[in-house]
Amino acid sequence: MADGELTAQIHSAIGEIPKDAWDALAGAGNPFVSHDFLTILEESGSVGPGTGWQSAPLTLTDGEGRLLAAMPSYLKSHSQGEYVFDHAWADAWHRAGGDYYPKLQISAPFTPATGPRLLLAEHAYAEPLLRSAESLVAQNGWSSAHATFVEPEQVPLFEGAGWMRREDIQFHWTNRGYESFSDFLATLTSRRRKDLRKERARAVEGIEVCALSGDDIRPEHWDAFWLFYQDTGARKWGTPYLTRQAFDLFGERMGEKVLLLMAFEDDMPIAGALNFIGGDALYGRYWGCLVDKPFLHFELCYYRAIDEAIARGLSRVEAGAQGGHKMARGYEPVATTSMHYIPHQGFREAVEGFLQAERRGVAMDREMLARRMPFKAFD
Repeated sequence: MADGELTAQIHSAIGEIPKDAWDALAGAGNPFVSHDFLTILEESGSVGPGTGWQSAPLTLTDGEGRLLAAMPSYLKSHSQGEYVFDHAWADAWHRAGGDYYPKLQISAPFTPATGPRLLLAEHAYAEPLLRSAESLVAQNGWSSAHATFVEPEQVPLFEGAGWMRREDIQFHWTNRGYESFSDFLATLTSRRRKDLRKERARAVEGIEVCALSGDDIRPEHWDAFWLFYQDTGARKWGTPYLTRQAFDLFGERMGEKVLLLMAFEDDMPIAGALNFIGGDALYGRYWGCLVDKPFLHFELCYYRAIDEAIARGLSRVEAGAQGGHKMARGYEPVATTSMHYIPHQGFREAVEGFLQAERRGVAMDREMLARRMPFKAFD
């Protein structure tokens, strides 16, 4: 389809789009919308045939073929791996006699981390990109389009196009200019300071923790982490989302943006936490263990992440979905936003009514949780 001198095109893979052109729009701040990350998912078989995630990136080009806007989008045949739950919407649609799937999903697969969902040379291209997505939904008879974990700066672009806003809560750690973990501890109540010190000391009894990045991550580290990941994936999702090859490719192509925290006991790897390093944030992604050690999960996933964020001068740690237990470790409740387009008027009105009530509930929950934070101001 064409809009003046702009041409919108849907592709079958992000790998079809030149890396330099894609990354010029995506920028270097968020690893999960980079060409490397998204094509690793394609090439490793983590998305594609048999996964329920079919790559369908949408692009806008000008009359000379220059890439002006793009979105990482997928045709979904289920609602798994999104971390924003619309199963009730799908059930309602099916009860009414419709087919909710496929739907258009605008996101970084399996990644509940905030980031840009519209990759733009200029903000002016947001509206034609979104209108092109809406046209695709309407022309193909798809039920809906969903952009999840939209960074706050882009929410107004979606709202300006009339998309519906949904909110949820995650727990992020904020760096308020700390020079050390001790500086952070000093902001907590005396009870929580003592608890955190005890947890950290207990977690590393007989344990060695190594922080690995770039060429320091060797194949045997990925072999060990694959076992950790499979164990966690089998318990949480039934089938792990990522393939074994994906981890090798992360190391080969994104090694400097990967931080792998590994715990060893008697020189044997027993647990690990995989993080990605962004321009201003550390993103905790996967954790797993083969031996149950008290507080080791907190040490690798939360406390070491704080250490690393402080050392790297990063402003926050996004520690993934869910987890009210993170609050006791200094991770604060923040709002996360998804944006939704539903062409069917009756269904859209019903969903909007639900979202209005849900947003009020989420706001009340955030306010309540904020009052329970373990900082001195709340002592």
